[in-house]
Amino acid sequence: MTRFDQKTDPSEFGKVAVLMGGDSAEREISLLSGRGVLKALRARGVDAHGFDTAEHDLSLLKAQGFARCFIALHGRHGEDGTVQGALELLAIPYTGPGVMASSMAMDKTMTKRVWRFEGLPTPDWRLATSSAEVAQAFAELGSPMIVKPVREGSTLGLTKVVSAEQCDGAWQLAARHDPQVLCEQFIAGDETTCALLGQGAQARALPLIRIVAPQGNYDFQNKYYTDVVRYDCPSGLPVEEEQEMQRLSLAAYRSLACRGWSRVDIMVRASDRKPFLLEINTSPGMTGHSLVPMAARACGVSYEDLCLQILASASLDAWQGREGAA
Repeated sequence: MTRFDQKTDPSEFGKVAVLMGGDSAEREISLLSGRGVLKALRARGVDAHGFDTAEHDLSLLKAQGFARCFIALHGRHGEDGTVQGALELLAIPYTGPGVMASSMAMDKTMTKRVWRFEGLPTPDWRLATSSAEVAQAFAELGSPMIVKPVREGSTLGLTKVVSAEQCDGAWQLAARHDPQVLCEQFIAGDETTCALLGQGAQARALPLIRIVAPQGNYDFQNKYYTDVVRYDCPSGLPVEEEQEMQRLSLAAYRSLACRGWSRVDIMVRASDRKPFLLEINTSPGMTGHSLVPMAARACGVSYEDLCLQILASASLDAWQGREGAA
């Protein structure tokens, strides 16, 4: 069983801001996550306050005496390194990976380049900046092909392309979110995810979750607003398969110098049971449908204690060497 270290005195955290909302396409999900985290931290005696970054300037965090931040923001201006950089300048410790790791992980193509350099398995891909390049990618990668924005989450702007006639529409949809579009080889098989906590050699993987969606359609609606998706945790996969995917997830997490917490999405190809890393989420959802709390529950850890653990890991980039770095 995964062990969780807990801070015993919530008063030691000081005044805590739960950053939520923001101005990304995932604003509404961020508000759901943030409200859940805020309620949980208060239930554990933390002096926690909600802070919508779309409504309040970040400079107020220092002026109002906040000692650390729990980042419950999703998408751009939340998990892409920008807020992290601002908090570094304010010298306010925050949850999740630092500036560089957050920025790299938000860019799916940069993430895949690092993983491929490190010898980690990830589906073949092409970067497209036009409809014609999507069509060329389809000719090279074959059918089916996944088309999605490079810097977006929650399956927003995603299309599963099965014919050349779909390429233009897939490009148009993805380009609404990002001028750079990822065209990725489709992997047919089991969809899984692995939550990670900690830093460096101390990082550990939580139990794997297998996601079983209707017709494999794990889209935005099914992720957050329906109960038609089945989540298996324990995963029901062979022990050696789960252990290998946990190992790969840890390697993927460490390759980007992540810290605090993240979640890695993995597909297991049905034909040969080979795992492929898809992407990493450095500020995972914390809603009622979210996966990190589900994996923690499988270890006997409540939502409230998980939030407390994540908050306890708040820090600044170590190389800064600032006063106040955790």
